[in-house]
Formats: sequence, C-alpha cells, structure tokens
Amino acid sequence: MLFNSAEFVFAFLPIALFVFFRIAGRFGNEVAILWLVIASLFFYGWWDPSYLLIILMSMLCNYFLGKHIYQQQSKLLLIIGILGNLAVLGYFKYANFLVVNVALLSGSDWSIEKIVLPLAISFFTFQQIAYLVDSYKKITEEYRFVHYALFVTFFPQLIAGPIVHHKEMLPQFQSSSAFRISSHHLAIGIGIFAIGLFKKTVIADGIAVYANPVFNGADAGSSPDFLVAWSAALAYTFQIYFDFSGYSDMALGLARMFGIVLPLNFYSPYKACSISEFWRRWHMTLSRFLRDYIYIPLGGNQKGSRNRYLFLMITMLLGGLWHGAGWNFVIWGALHGSYLAINHIWRQYSLQFTYLKLNKMVSWLLTMLVVVIAWVFFRANTFDGAVNILQGMAGINGVSLPIAILARLGEVGEILQSWGVVGYHGGATQLVKAWIGCLLLIPVVIFLPNVQDLFSNHNPSLSNIDAKTGVAFWPGPGVFRKLTWQPTLRWASYLSILLVIGVMTLGQISDFLYFQF
Repeated sequence: MLFNSAEFVFAFLPIALFVFFRIAGRFGNEVAILWLVIASLFFYGWWDPSYLLIILMSMLCNYFLGKHIYQQQSKLLLIIGILGNLAVLGYFKYANFLVVNVALLSGSDWSIEKIVLPLAISFFTFQQIAYLVDSYKKITEEYRFVHYALFVTFFPQLIAGPIVHHKEMLPQFQSSSAFRISSHHLAIGIGIFAIGLFKKTVIADGIAVYANPVFNGADAGSSPDFLVAWSAALAYTFQIYFDFSGYSDMALGLARMFGIVLPLNFYSPYKACSISEFWRRWHMTLSRFLRDYIYIPLGGNQKGSRNRYLFLMITMLLGGLWHGAGWNFVIWGALHGSYLAINHIWRQYSLQFTYLKLNKMVSWLLTMLVVVIAWVFFRANTFDGAVNILQGMAGINGVSLPIAILARLGEVGEILQSWGVVGYHGGATQLVKAWIGCLLLIPVVIFLPNVQDLFSNHNPSLSNIDAKTGVAFWPGPGVFRKLTWQPTLRWASYLSILLVIGVMTLGQISDFLYFQF
C-alpha cells in the first residue's frame, strides 16, 4: 500500500488512527500496540500477502536470538544471527545477480527462475541486525514480542525507512503519552504529511516526466545531445530528491499522528558544500548504520590514512550494493567512496595550502556536479545507458536545439549554428519545460527551509539539528529563518492547500523510488 494512494489516505489511515486511540482508551496500551502491529502487517501484506510469512519468521528468529545474545553475551550467536539475516537478504536480493555474473564469467548457461524481492527486506533486515548488535553490547533489551514486532513493522517507517534503533523506539512504546489522542500531535503530523505528499505527487512526479523518457531511450541505445542529457540528469536529480524527501516527511508526519517521533532521515542534502556533508544529510539513518556497523568495525580512522580510504571504499561499495543488485549501483557506490576519500585528502592537505581552499559557492557547485554524475549510474538501468547519458553531458554527442527555438533566437540562432549547434524538428516545448522546471527547483532546494526547520519549535524528529544552530549552509534570507510553524489559522490554510493539491493527484499513483530497495 502506498502513502500516496486513495485507499491509504481515505481508508487505512483514518481507521488505523480511530481504532488505535479507541482501543488505548478502553483496553490499555498493550492492546493498542497489538492493533498497530496487526494494522502494520495488513499494510505490508497489501503488496503481496505471501511475503507476510518472511517478515514474521524474520521477527520471531531475531527476537528470540536477541534475547539469548543479551543474556549469554555470545559472540557466536551474534555472528550466526548476522550471517542468517544476510543470507536471507542475499538470496532474495542478489541470487539472480550472482548467478547471471558467474554464468557470464564461466561461459556456462546457468540460470535460475527470477526471484521477486520482498518489499522492504533491506530495511527490516538492517534494522534487526542493528538490534542484535545492540543486544550484544547490552545497549538495549526487549521483553515483549509485541513491542519488538511494532519496532520492526511500524508502518510509517517499514517500507523505506528511516532505519530506527530499538533503543530509540522502545521508550516511546512504553510511554503512556503516546497512546492519548492529542490535537497537537495530529496537527503537526497532518501538516508534515501534507508537505511530504505535495513533494512526492506534485514536484517529484511532475519533474519525472522529463527524466524517464531520456534515460529509457539511452538504455535502448539512443545518444542524447548536450542539452537533453543535462536536462534529464538534472530532472532525475530533483526527482529523487523530492521523492525521498517527500517519503521521509510523510513517515515523520504519520508517526507523529500516533504520538511517535522518528529519527530524521533527510535534511536538505543539496545545500551541502562537500560530499561528507552530503552524506550527513542524505538517508541519514542509512549513513549512520554504515558508519556504526561497517566503517567503524573495520577500523574507521584508527588504522592510518591508507586504511581509512580503503574502509571508506568498502563501506560505500556495500552501500551501493544495498541499494540494488546491479553493477550500476556498485559503480555509484564506488564513485561516492572515491569522492569521500578525495574529500578527506583535500581537507587534510588544504590546511597546509590555505590559498587553495575553495570558497563555499565553488565547493557547492563541485559537490553538486559529482553528485549529479553519480546519479546517472543510479538511475540508468544499464551501464551503456549511463555512458550514453554521460557522453551527452560531456558534449560528445553534440549540441542541438529545436528549429523552432533557433528561429526565434534570430541572429543569435544563426551564430549558434555557425558554431556547430544542429537544429532538429519537434521537442521544443518538452525541452523548454524541462529546463524551466529544473531552474525553478534550484532555489527551492537551496534557500527554502525543510520540515525540520519549519517545525523546529515542536520536535519534528529525534534530531536536534536545525538552521538556527548554524549547521545548515545557505538557509536562505532572514525571512525564511523566522518561518516556523505555529498552530494558527494561517498555517492551517497554507498546509490545507498543499494537502488538497496533493490529494487531487492521487489518481496518478506512482511508487516511491526507494520502495525498490
């Protein structure tokens, strides 16, 4: 079931909320938690009921394993638990990829039937691995299976994160305040949900139409020219931004309606002036998991600079593979691993050569350039398709403009043609709309405040980061810094307009991009 579907907005969510608070008031918190687990499993099973058995077995095994690990402090059980979770994830997500590549390398005709990837398996697998590790470290302990089941299946964060820690959620499930209906929580939750829905259905889906045809054509063998390739790459850059930002906001809002506060997972990453800052803002809970459970256990920055760069590369390669079983995702991870290594080297040596330090504007431009290049591999379905797009962006496929545009440019058009710009028939409207859309969205992602900043006075997430602390780069003019949500009629009107516009688009249902991971 999708957050941006009529059955969710008009049926599932109202029923889940009403019954939850009704049960909590009459029968107590434990029964209310049980109801929320049942509702979350129904939400998950809406996609394919047959996969309910997988998530149920996964929860049962990890719950009992976690209890024994906590009690016995057994490293062997921890290793067995981690390997078991990875084996299940590996089978469903990587078996086809592995067999195809082994057959290709060996020249054999090995093949297996295509395995359908269970929804959200990457997220609930990583979440439970973190629980096992935290149990071993005695950071957390679970006493009741129904609480653990809610920790894993809580529907706002089940499908595409955030990846939560047990220690973050258990105290909230045990708090009586979370089970009392609150107009304050509902107002904040609905407001954040409205912003997220608008981002997804209006902005992300609206800009996607300028990226998908070009990338699909490149995968099929076409060679887009300079302007078309860049318009597609930028359109996808904004599509995935608002798609994932929209989902993250909707997850925060939905959880808040039930009185639950989730960790922040997205904080204006396109404001970043370095690739390190980008990863502190993009998919923040995944970055935290990769840092705490892969990078630091490998040795982190404690074993010398060379090993540090190696560990960064390994971590990001695994992060790329986590996103999908394909060489394009491996390349995407390798690029970001290289970016991070170069960034650390630059920071190390630029202290000695202060005159080489880049100013923030140039740093931002360089960061965005490498991020866009990496997104090309992330979006393309084939390696050749990514290469076709990148060749176009580099100008190798030439520069062309619709004849209608060249004609309107008059003498300028003639000069451009003398410089080698080729004219072609049709496509003028599409190209102009694509570039206008992308150019309009640049100031939006740079200057406008995000949900964390808008609701900073009302604890929108478990994070205390906000623009006032000076962490955010380019928070925008002073008026935006003062733009914070208040329970007023004016704010209710603004957010109601966004919610109505978002609801009007529910007939054009599209999956969230991170659902496939």
